[in-house]
Amino acid sequence: MGRLTRLVPGLEQVRTYQRRWFVHDVTAGVVLTGLLAPAGMAYATASGLPAVTGLYATIIPLFVYALVGPSRILVLGPDSSLTPLIAASVIPLAAGSVHDAIAVASMLSIIAGLVCVVAGLARFGFIAELLSAPVRYGYLHGIALTIIVSQTAKICGFSVGGETIIGEVEQFVDGLHDGLFSGWTFIVGAACVGVLVLLRWLERRIPAPLVVVILGIVAATVADLGSRGVSLVGDLPQGLPSPSLPDLDWSTTRTLFGAALGVALVSFADTSVLSRTMALRRHEHVDANHELVALGMSNVASGFFQGFAISASNSRTPVAEAAGSRTQLTGVVSAVALLVITAFIPSTFRHLPDAALAAIVVAAAISLIDIPSMVRLWKVRRSEFVLSVAAFAAVAVFGPVNGVVVAVGLSILNFMRRAWKPHTAELVRVDGLKGYHDRARHPNGHTIPGLLLYRFDAPLFFANARFFVEDLEERIATHDSPVRCVIVTAEPITDIDTTAADTLAELLTDLRERGIELRFAELKGQVHERLDLYNVADGMEPPHHTARTTGEAVRAYVADHEVEWVDWEERLAP
Repeated sequence: MGRLTRLVPGLEQVRTYQRRWFVHDVTAGVVLTGLLAPAGMAYATASGLPAVTGLYATIIPLFVYALVGPSRILVLGPDSSLTPLIAASVIPLAAGSVHDAIAVASMLSIIAGLVCVVAGLARFGFIAELLSAPVRYGYLHGIALTIIVSQTAKICGFSVGGETIIGEVEQFVDGLHDGLFSGWTFIVGAACVGVLVLLRWLERRIPAPLVVVILGIVAATVADLGSRGVSLVGDLPQGLPSPSLPDLDWSTTRTLFGAALGVALVSFADTSVLSRTMALRRHEHVDANHELVALGMSNVASGFFQGFAISASNSRTPVAEAAGSRTQLTGVVSAVALLVITAFIPSTFRHLPDAALAAIVVAAAISLIDIPSMVRLWKVRRSEFVLSVAAFAAVAVFGPVNGVVVAVGLSILNFMRRAWKPHTAELVRVDGLKGYHDRARHPNGHTIPGLLLYRFDAPLFFANARFFVEDLEERIATHDSPVRCVIVTAEPITDIDTTAADTLAELLTDLRERGIELRFAELKGQVHERLDLYNVADGMEPPHHTARTTGEAVRAYVADHEVEWVDWEERLAP
């Protein structure tokens, strides 16, 4: 039973459910419904899909995640960060066909979900870290601008389908030049954006999208906006579709794999960050691999019911928490409420202007823009600011799908850059301070005659082994006195691969020929075992080729070479 409840946490929640939570969960579910319905439909239309598919992509994942999701509070559904990725696949492949658009989006969701499931089972939960914070800021800002341009066109009464921001801007300008601008549509859309921004500024707990939906429906009904050229959502198809595999040929399906990888990465990155944040806040533990599998299963289920790719969102989950949610019953209540709407009241959104949905997406995109974080990057680390701008430019130039690939590549290259050329230091003794310290920070520190204390702050592997040798050689050449011994304070070195071991052996031979010893201090146990396995230590002079501490290594050097050196602590000793 214990293993089953770990795999299906919903069963454990049912078993341990407390009656006093019920009112809180139901209330939160009703409140959450007011956000989920308009947001789901808005993200669907922004992705080039019928509005009702946004409800399908909300209802089904809520049921699935309530059963298999590890977080008690997380709420899944359509999200703004995925919208351009979905649209970039749907619009070119569907070629204006609603049936094909749904099939493409559904298959994309299924493939992305399977990627997540396989990755989670393989314990690849760490992949969420492939998008570093600076790169993620830049990528999301590119996504936000892509959304704003495309939805601004809808607010103006027409659509654009460019694969990049530049292409969208060109189509937007062409649309205005060709007279596609609709004044009434623009008034409705601009007013809705204004209301959304104002309500979020005044009180974030107000369900602004629901307010906009209600005002939009009232305005369309009273002013008969449909007859004035304003596009309306109309009646929704009644009920849920039957579960089925999307009707796509293999050639089209194959083209979706690249986009599916991007969708899987972005959706899990968003979900993982929010899941960890909520778990810490609620003093819970959520396994990243389990979260990845649950997200994948939710996406697969969404695709089988004509939905599209989903993730967790920073807007839905906090609303549920603020409304008093205790468990996943909140999501189930919302899913049931939406199911009732689609089954029995399909005319609910008949008079809702499409421009109101576009306004909801624009407001969500604006919330993705994090100027304070960019300012902070500029102040504290210019290199990461440049990295963020590069990620933004990748989305602008190459589009959201290729932008994900570039963003991940930038994160990995940035890591490689730091690992290839890490911080190194010559250590010195400073009067009045315990231990040995970086000479760059303490230029008045004391060096031991003939000894170079060298620290390398990274694992030694193929990419930085040559830098290790070159940097060490340069420090030997510029040392205060002729170097007789090098002690590598190796506590920061967590691993040594075979390439680095071979390079280290070559260095040892070269130093021995020049009459210079090479010793190590503070080697970690596993690294020491690696050196022994590689037979690198065979060329060193036992028993002093390694020492437990830097102080012990220095004392051994002073004793072996009869160096005149008195430490400041020894001078103070009685």
